Amino acid sequence: MLSGENLMVRGVRIDPEGLETKWLHRVLRRGARVLEIGSGDGRSARRFARYVRSLVGIDPDATQIERAKRLTPATLRRKVQFEVGDAERLRFTDRSFDVVVFSLSL
Repeated sequence: MLSGENLMVRGVRIDPEGLETKWLHRVLRRGARVLEIGSGDGRSARRFARYVRSLVGIDPDATQIERAKRLTPATLRRKVQFEVGDAERLRFTDRSFDVVVFSLSL
């Protein structure tokens, strides 16, 4: 199960009520192919990647993508990819993903 842990990012508590985690439990299912738009350093992706078939995280910031790749444990690298990209110009074909996540990106 995903944990409802309180994460600190730059001094801000992320998801203190566990709402993001509860939502992810409802939407994600084993075997899902997930696209995360605005993945940043991969914090969310790492939280739920082990519960899905595959995950691609995109972010326009190349520095964040490199950080996401570095922070991703070897055990998840087989099914998690991070790429520089933006939501307005997706390179994926229709029906490439079962779920698209866009959370805490604004």
